Amino acid sequence: MSGEVNLYGVYVPSLLVWMLLAFVIMAGLRAGLSRVGFYRLVWHRSLFNLSLYALILGGVVWLATHLQS
Repeated sequence: MSGEVNLYGVYVPSLLVWMLLAFVIMAGLRAGLSRVGFYRLVWHRSLFNLSLYALILGGVVWLATHLQS
């Protein structure tokens, strides 16, 4: 896979597309975790959200690179 995606003549890094996808997944997951009351068990919500986003982004990148080949 190349490192860029062509969007109507504008080349954007593929990592930006993966980051946006991870953000959408994270938004849904964050709403679900909040709804079930999971955040009552978390010590620092912002750090938990940041680490969860990093894990989701890593998973999205891994899936994108392994589905390509």
